[in-house]
Amino acid sequence: MAQKDALMDFDEALERFEPVLGFEVHVELATKTKMFSDAPNFFGGEPNTNVTPVDLGLPGSLPVVNEQAVRYSIQLGLALGCSIAESSRFARKNYYYPDNPKNYQISQYDEPIAFEGEVEVELADGTIFQVPIERAHMEEDAGKLTHVGGATGRIQGAEYSLVDYNRAGVPLVEIVTKPIFGAKDRAPELGAAYVQVIRDLVRALGVSEARMERGNLRCDANISLRPWGQEKLGTRTETKNVNSFRAVERAIRYEIQRQAAILAAGGTITQETRHWHEDTGRTSAGRPKSDADDYRYFPEPDLLPVVPDPAVVEELRASLPEAPVARRRRLKGEWSFSDLEFQDVVNGGLLDEVEATVAAGASPQAARKWWTGEISRVANAQDTTPGDLVSPQHVAETIALVESGDLTDRLARQVLEGVIAGEGSPAQVVEARGLKVVSDDSALTAAVDQALAAQPDVLAKIRDGKVQAAGAIIGAVMKAMQGQADAARVRELVLERAQQS
Repeated sequence: MAQKDALMDFDEALERFEPVLGFEVHVELATKTKMFSDAPNFFGGEPNTNVTPVDLGLPGSLPVVNEQAVRYSIQLGLALGCSIAESSRFARKNYYYPDNPKNYQISQYDEPIAFEGEVEVELADGTIFQVPIERAHMEEDAGKLTHVGGATGRIQGAEYSLVDYNRAGVPLVEIVTKPIFGAKDRAPELGAAYVQVIRDLVRALGVSEARMERGNLRCDANISLRPWGQEKLGTRTETKNVNSFRAVERAIRYEIQRQAAILAAGGTITQETRHWHEDTGRTSAGRPKSDADDYRYFPEPDLLPVVPDPAVVEELRASLPEAPVARRRRLKGEWSFSDLEFQDVVNGGLLDEVEATVAAGASPQAARKWWTGEISRVANAQDTTPGDLVSPQHVAETIALVESGDLTDRLARQVLEGVIAGEGSPAQVVEARGLKVVSDDSALTAAVDQALAAQPDVLAKIRDGKVQAAGAIIGAVMKAMQGQADAARVRELVLERAQQS
């Protein structure tokens, strides 16, 4: 077992050292086909089936640029506030690894399609950071290795590895920031918030599903420390492929504490990649980090430069959606949510779902309640995302049935269960399962009279003015009616019938 790193207290680390951040966010584009081939581009599928000779790097196969991927890349660059290059070029990035079948990756090096931008990031308390963007460049993804055997699922200790090239050649945009200064103790929070803004941005553009658990969006977090007042940057580490907002925040905090302890003890930081371990909450060393020269970049000889039509660029600029930070401010105001209520929605990645549910006719509070509550609970239990379980339209229809008095919250949970199970719309599930609230006073009165007769001691207490005793009768009636009664109406009938008995 690897020895645990020494850590400095976070507050002490920030007193002694200034953290400098940088992020490389990889966004898989949601095109129908891959970046340089006509192989289908979708998540899942049997291993090594979504491939062509181009993706496998077979001799004689030639790449062809995906036009839609270029349009998506331009859109994303514009949304990041970048300038779009009049001409950009692909290059070969040479490295040898089993998930890279050609032994080189087609990427963009010194001539990216988008450069020099800025993104506004708002923290939970309203603090605004301007994150400078150095570049956003196009490239292809590598394949995927699955390490079998061993306790961690990583290559260390594995018995063997399986290679799946379905992901090889998937279109990517890599968004690279400039060094980010001034975050201080907010550095971990800023990292998570920045990745969240990128996720919201690419979803709003419709260029990526941006599902971190599937690897559609991956973050490499660069962290370095330097003594306060020093101009020279410290040696950075790059924590690779951190796949949740919470993990980004925790990984940055850990690296600050780890690096501070090393520097305070007179040690030096190794420039390397690091792996984040969610189970232990720490990072571990990967490989020494290569500089650009180590990749032996040279222009891709099989592809012409990308020269966008200026008219197309302006057309895409005109179609840009509302910026994520502006959208959040607007929605929070329109919904009259408290800071905590709104943050619950944002942290759950449910902004789109709640907005669509409100647009379908539900109240903001009801939409928030069901998405952050019952639906998220079921999603967690099934290890999926809430939006994959049920549509906003069906949630809005369920809420309408509750607000009309046709369903109680308890019955509504059963209705959603049926909808999630594929039994149809909420109205169809109500009909098929017979879940509608019983509103017939004659049926309710009969159930109340029966419950009062079965509990004469409780009846006596209610007659003596101890109305809190009615809870036992209400519970008995609700049980007899299988939860399909309006509890408020049952209470009225219990008090009324008790005086008449």
